[in-house]
Amino acid sequence: MSTGTTSPDTEAAPKPPAIGESRGDRLRRVLGSRLGSVLAIVIAAVWTVPTLGLFISSLRPEDDIRETGWWTIFSNPSFTLDTYNYVLYSTSQGGGLIRNLINTVVITIPGVLVPVAFAAMAAYALAWIDFRGRNLLYLAIFALQVVPLQLALIPLLSFFSQGLHIGSVTIMPAWELSGVETIVQVWIAHSIFGLPLAIFLLHNFMRELPADVMEAARIDGASHSQIFRQVVLPLVTPALASIGIFQFLWVWNDFLVGRTFGGGESTRPLTAVLGDMAGTWGFSWTRLPAAAFIAIIVPLVVFLLLQRYFVRGLLAGSVKG
Repeated sequence: MSTGTTSPDTEAAPKPPAIGESRGDRLRRVLGSRLGSVLAIVIAAVWTVPTLGLFISSLRPEDDIRETGWWTIFSNPSFTLDTYNYVLYSTSQGGGLIRNLINTVVITIPGVLVPVAFAAMAAYALAWIDFRGRNLLYLAIFALQVVPLQLALIPLLSFFSQGLHIGSVTIMPAWELSGVETIVQVWIAHSIFGLPLAIFLLHNFMRELPADVMEAARIDGASHSQIFRQVVLPLVTPALASIGIFQFLWVWNDFLVGRTFGGGESTRPLTAVLGDMAGTWGFSWTRLPAAAFIAIIVPLVVFLLLQRYFVRGLLAGSVKG
């Protein structure tokens, strides 16, 4: 006769697949198991090996870098900070990167804030303000994403250097910027190239906001400016953070725009110097690991600090209710 109790073995037995279980549910169940967790840890460890090797190489003496691989550090440990001191502060070839690091920060901050701010305002207008030609304008912005960046470099550079002319009529004169002033051109170029994707993504997020909330704000007498600042922005903060991270990584790691629109040595970003260090002759290749690690540490810190918002932004709008 059954006593109504179950043995520990019966309780610990894995549940069989549910009848009618979809492939997505089955995949989530497998990935959420202990085997899935172990597999994720192994993949993360393998993915981190190149960064670990770069960091270890940046701390090794120059002679050791020339003679042996970074993995020999475990049998023959030898560390030094001389390479970092050289690449940051030396005035010789392959050094003085502190100035280029500051240039990259100066380029990146406006290159992120300006397009994200304009994209948020444009996305709100396209999503919640009814005006003639709205859908056509949205399609035009969406189509701009397929325009290759390289295709726009020459026209934009011509616009900065020669101005805009229609026949003999001058619509806008040449900018005639030089030296540090040319960094404005880099800001504008990054903002132009980043706007279409940012507007597209933010528009999709804002369209998912409840219409009842917008209607209630209008009934209370709120203007579009007040709704945007007090209602929409707090709700789309994760999306803004996600797009800001994407834009930050793109601007920080950019080589082509900074090299094309910058004014030379005074405004060269860090990536331009890294390209020279790893160039044809490669005179400074032993200092390249330290310089490269300096270049990646800032984006890594930014991502780790904002990853919570990044994940929430990626998931926002994917599930209703």
